Amino acid sequence: MSSYDIVAMGAGHNGLVAAAYLAKAGKKVLVLERKAWPGGGVSTRQLNTPGYWHDEHSSVHIMIQGNPMIRQDELGLLSQHGLNYHYSPVPHATIFPDQSVLYTYKDVDRTCECFAKVSPKDAETYRNFVKMSSEILKVFMPGLYSPPPPLGELVAMLDRSDEGRLMLEYMTRDCLSLVNDLYESDKIKIHLLRLVSENLQHPNELGTGMGVLLMPGIIHTYGVSQPIGGSGKLTESLVRCIESFGGELRCNAEVAQILTSGGRATGVQMADGEQILAKDAVIGAIHPHVVRRFVQGVPEPVLQRAERAQLAPFSIMVSHYDLKENAQYHADEQVGLATMLEFMATDRLDEMIADFDDLKRGLITERRLCAGGDESIGDKTRVPAGAGMFHGITFAPYKVTDPRWKDRHWDEFKEEIGDLSLAHYRQFVKNLTSDNIIARSIVSPVDLERSSPNSMMRGDLHGVAPYFHQSAGARPTSDLGQYTVPGVERLFLAGPSQHPGGGVYGAGRATAIKVFEALGMDFGSVAAGARQDNANPNVITAARKEGMVLRGPANEELMHVEAIDRVGDELVIKGKSFGTMPMQARLDADSARAGLKLLGLGKLAFLASLPFRKGSEQ
Repeated sequence: MSSYDIVAMGAGHNGLVAAAYLAKAGKKVLVLERKAWPGGGVSTRQLNTPGYWHDEHSSVHIMIQGNPMIRQDELGLLSQHGLNYHYSPVPHATIFPDQSVLYTYKDVDRTCECFAKVSPKDAETYRNFVKMSSEILKVFMPGLYSPPPPLGELVAMLDRSDEGRLMLEYMTRDCLSLVNDLYESDKIKIHLLRLVSENLQHPNELGTGMGVLLMPGIIHTYGVSQPIGGSGKLTESLVRCIESFGGELRCNAEVAQILTSGGRATGVQMADGEQILAKDAVIGAIHPHVVRRFVQGVPEPVLQRAERAQLAPFSIMVSHYDLKENAQYHADEQVGLATMLEFMATDRLDEMIADFDDLKRGLITERRLCAGGDESIGDKTRVPAGAGMFHGITFAPYKVTDPRWKDRHWDEFKEEIGDLSLAHYRQFVKNLTSDNIIARSIVSPVDLERSSPNSMMRGDLHGVAPYFHQSAGARPTSDLGQYTVPGVERLFLAGPSQHPGGGVYGAGRATAIKVFEALGMDFGSVAAGARQDNANPNVITAARKEGMVLRGPANEELMHVEAIDRVGDELVIKGKSFGTMPMQARLDADSARAGLKLLGLGKLAFLASLPFRKGSEQ
């Protein structure tokens, strides 16, 4: 029986991120993966022909670009472990049936020039919207990479400012109504809606509108990226990081059960019967629908709520083509540079919405909802010299009710559906022909579930649906929204079902923060480069819950100050906002002087006397 400090079940990128921070802190870490390779939804493999490297699931890395893990290179992935991103000047494009194209460039001015050819009014609306989105982003983004507040407390916080109320409005509305309020052109509406629908959401689904607000700011602030060599290069860099700090990865290692004793996770039992102990914590990439299968001791109401977590209303079918030469488009050449490229069967908004409606009903739509592209145009390392590849994505139902395939299994007809999508792609790609195609493979929604049965339930790549009631501290449920499991201490959750959602966020950082807190360790110092095998003895612990608490006008807790430390010539105040959201404030000399001026002599004297006053007078 072997023993480690930390045992992580699942080598998806979120679990690897959490494990990497803990390995950096000096913990003895083991990551277990049931498949023969790590990465989960972030993997790049030779699927058809040697030398052609296809992304199995995720391909585009958008949200991770705002993560301090990347922005500050907290794990050394960029500087030490080989990760290198390619940023296209064309993050997003949409081709319509007449071969006309709408582009979203990284550059706002170029984007507006393109939009103005369709609607000058919409172009100006978009320009102003990007400015607003970029400002909102400054408030919103930091919360994506740390544990979230409970949903109710987040709503209360947002309701205190105009900016917050705007965010709340977008969070609770649907994308379709929002773009209808803002824009007049169907083409521009389709272009923007198809971008946010990549999150597997119907445009008129209530509680999904935040993407409309945030995506313009994200694209024009951070850009849209892909790791050179494929999405799996992020995984490879994380594995190298873990191993550089003495951590281990074991593949072909399936976990059957989380071991518990006295209400605490103590390790895992493998499918072959081996037991591995975890002295400090277990991290599990466990979908809410299967918590019951893996964990004992969880209260029944918690399990029932977990099993009611809603999934996306549809999934995707993926087509991987190996080509003799790069894809060539009927539209202009720069289309090939688009990181995200939509191939529309209609330029009418009502028809596109009808197609989404059909998807929810289990139908295989006549008008295909497709995206894709040749990723080797911007990254020659993905294919042999002179060759090309094509990665096609078609929205598709997990359960097909279409009369043509009803009562048949996806395994029986996925090649037929692949042919329908190929016929659609050929309307836009002139050399996606039999003489240029070397090989292809089709991946159905059922195949996705098989690939990650504890994460991509019913082919939902993003774990659970991105609805408002499943957001922030309520993702996937209010019980599991803090990366912990009621009834089982020292068990922490990671994966796309957790905040902030599916896609490549590097969200395991927030899981790591929760583990650090439970172990009495200082995450900030480790992220900044310090090794910390035990709790940091140099942090000055502030008053506990009954002590230093900043409160709002309704006596609600705004911030609980947990520690005050001197760092150089600055005072660093650490704590939690609304009980869960980690916050850190810095006070330097200039700010201190400015604060004294604001106080004046009278208020300064009051401040000096405040510690000696009764609580009721504070």
